[in-house]
Amino acid sequence: MKVIEYIKKDLSRYVGPENVNIRNFLRYYFFNSGFKFIVWLRLGRANNSILRAIAKIQNKRFKVKYSLDIPIETTIGYGFYLGHGMSIVINHTAIIGNNVNLSQFTTIGSNKGKAATIGDNVYIGPSVCIVEDVVIGSYVKIGAGSVVTKDIPDNSVAVGVPAKVIKQNTVSVRNPA
Repeated sequence: MKVIEYIKKDLSRYVGPENVNIRNFLRYYFFNSGFKFIVWLRLGRANNSILRAIAKIQNKRFKVKYSLDIPIETTIGYGFYLGHGMSIVINHTAIIGNNVNLSQFTTIGSNKGKAATIGDNVYIGPSVCIVEDVVIGSYVKIGAGSVVTKDIPDNSVAVGVPAKVIKQNTVSVRNPA
């Protein structure tokens, strides 16, 4: 998928798929710090070396300005959404799937090497810490303030310190997209 397609999919998470247009792109770029950061994160993977260099500079600027520490080399699927666009730290070894929501004050880190692998269609609430090489399945919701230290299976809701699965659906409800 091309960089522009990733940006369109990311924008669709903010405005809905039927409202992806240049007007909404400009509106969200200028008035939403999370979306602006995502655009430059995506452009850091462009084929154009000048654009990549500018994206690296922007990434460093926004790291300080918005407290967003997400390295360009982090593997992130399409439809990425940063709630409130501030205070998020992600280790560069993390792998993030498609249509993932990250809320403010979230940390995905590792002291020993590899960070978490996050599936598709995951919601991560505010102030969540995901520690070390854990696997978070698809269609998972993690409640605010949780500390994830163990794997979380697909179709689950997890909360607490340490996070425990409080609900697991046996029948998955998936949107055909």
